[in-house]
Amino acid sequence: MPMSKTIREVKAMQVVPKGRRAASPKKKDGFRLFLMVLPCLVFIFVFSYLPLWGWSFAFFNYKPGRALMDCEFVGWAHFTRLFGNPVMRRQLLMVMRNTLAMAGLGILCSPITPAFAIFMSEISSKKYQKVVQTLTTLPHFISWTIMYSLVFFMLNVNNGFVNNLLVSLGVLEKPVNFLVSQKHVWLTMQGYGMWKGLGWGAIVYLAAISGIDQELYEAAMIDGAGRMQRILHITVPGLIETYFVLLIMSFGNFLNTGMEQYYVFQNAMNQDYIQVLDLYVYNQGIKGGQISYATAIGTMKSFVALVLFAFANTLSKRVRGTSVF
Repeated sequence: MPMSKTIREVKAMQVVPKGRRAASPKKKDGFRLFLMVLPCLVFIFVFSYLPLWGWSFAFFNYKPGRALMDCEFVGWAHFTRLFGNPVMRRQLLMVMRNTLAMAGLGILCSPITPAFAIFMSEISSKKYQKVVQTLTTLPHFISWTIMYSLVFFMLNVNNGFVNNLLVSLGVLEKPVNFLVSQKHVWLTMQGYGMWKGLGWGAIVYLAAISGIDQELYEAAMIDGAGRMQRILHITVPGLIETYFVLLIMSFGNFLNTGMEQYYVFQNAMNQDYIQVLDLYVYNQGIKGGQISYATAIGTMKSFVALVLFAFANTLSKRVRGTSVF
């Protein structure tokens, strides 16, 4: 015992050499956490930031099959072409109209997702709740090609389920080719998007609902509050924070509507109403071979998205006092 005590005393009296400090446990834990996050940071850098080098294609007159440095350097020519050429300007305005319409409809319909999540959380039977959640989430994992096949089966002008039903009920005199119609293209695209993503989007709100203190509901029930009162005064306020964060993120993605959905549903009859910015970039770059021009459009879209995200974040901070960053 005396020997061990002496050793402890000697260790306690040891002095750290001048110019060196013993690392605190907190710093060691922080370094370990950094090492755990490091693979994710490397992954993000390689697949998100390194490809930004592709923006340089916008400043060259790139020809497929040739090295970039062997192509003609044109500077800002492709950017000025966006607005200087009357034909390109007219096409771009049409595409921006479609993009803003699709994105605007998405934001207007965004309250449907938390409302659906509240509906699912209020289902008393856990069995039925899981059935509803599974059936509404599965379409998210189905590709747009298969989704188009399902829509084609239902809306096909020849023996389509919907056409046959409407004709048999006397609503239509003859079948209508819904898939090539220019009417209500924006609304139908939004409907298909809700069909595919409603259940998946509700998962975030279901997680937020599960995080609400259950004692609030119990206290409200003791005070005689009904189901709708509990929803309006407890559940909805508990989801507001989550909703506004996702709303700010959606403003940052306002121009990023994607192209897969619109690519499979586009045709010669509805192209003037269905061609959004991402699809236009694909058609110009891949189909039209104008890779540098398409890159210039994509680069411009990225900067506009950053401006919109910063604006929405600043507005939320001033109005509500909270923001994403």
